[in-house]
Amino acid sequence: MSCKFCKRESSASISGPPQSYTKNGEFATVTQIECRGIDPVAFEPRGEWKAKSAESNSRFTFSLDENEWYDYDDDAGETVSVSNIEAQFVRGRQQK
Repeated sequence: MSCKFCKRESSASISGPPQSYTKNGEFATVTQIECRGIDPVAFEPRGEWKAKSAESNSRFTFSLDENEWYDYDDDAGETVSVSNIEAQFVRGRQQK
């Protein structure tokens, strides 16, 4: 993509597979984004997401368009959810 004002080229791409997240309430790396000429400022979880229950082998497919998701894991007999989503961007080391 290019800036409509200065015409400078920039890009962002996912640079690896998604990583599992199991720590409740703590920040963890879930993906890496290679950015050239831009700095990310926000994360909006759109589209289809998948999860596996930490208590059973139940798998779920859901949308985070409303920034939260709630369901019930019949195998574990517990509610499951994704809510209070926060993101932070950490500048990583350049790979050579």
